[in-house]
Amino acid sequence: MPEPDLKRRKILIVDDEERMVRFIRLNLEHDGFLVVEAFNGRQALQALREAVPDLVLLDVMMPDLDGFEALRTVREISNTPVIMLTARGEEDDRVRGLELGADDYITKPFSPRELVSRVKAVLRRTEGASGSMHGLIEVDERLRIDFERREIWLEGKIVKLRPTEYRLLYHLVQNAGWVISHDQILAKVWGYEYRDEPHYVRLYINYLRQKLEKDPADPQYILTERGVGYRFVDFRRGRAK
Repeated sequence: MPEPDLKRRKILIVDDEERMVRFIRLNLEHDGFLVVEAFNGRQALQALREAVPDLVLLDVMMPDLDGFEALRTVREISNTPVIMLTARGEEDDRVRGLELGADDYITKPFSPRELVSRVKAVLRRTEGASGSMHGLIEVDERLRIDFERREIWLEGKIVKLRPTEYRLLYHLVQNAGWVISHDQILAKVWGYEYRDEPHYVRLYINYLRQKLEKDPADPQYILTERGVGYRFVDFRRGRAK
């Protein structure tokens, strides 16, 4: 897939600390991004509607409406990618944010290089999610996929996928019948910056199964190869089991 040009993308920063907002703004603008500011969750929701940003940097610890509540509301109205900013490195917070629909998280304090790298990585996988597979793919009588139109049909109804879910499905289907390792999935879907984040793969595989499988506990499309990775059923050799 061609690398998307990320210059002039609009980033919404949401943090109640003005010094942090200023620090992030300076580094993003230095790299060619446009910046919109909000200092609490309610301002963030208003800015999301009015400014229509390409990505949101959302602090967890805010008064009034915290980052988790703001994220929950954002996901009700938008698929805009969200990176959570948290001063706490606890895995529970990170997982909670991902489960609510965040695309990534950065733990404070972070370096300018890490910030810009994470922003670019999320934008790349969001904007580069369309694939080169052509035509309607009929997995079986339940599931049909059209990557050109970005449409997934399940039992005659369109299933909505978030950009990362879509990109993950694309790589699984593109390699149908072959086992893809956890490391390969991380590199292809998230980027090499995420080689030490294996829980992303497990979490998003679970998201896809919840949306596509008749019984997520007994998957027929996305199969686990224990200790190795995952394999999408080889529909090209016949119908899914």
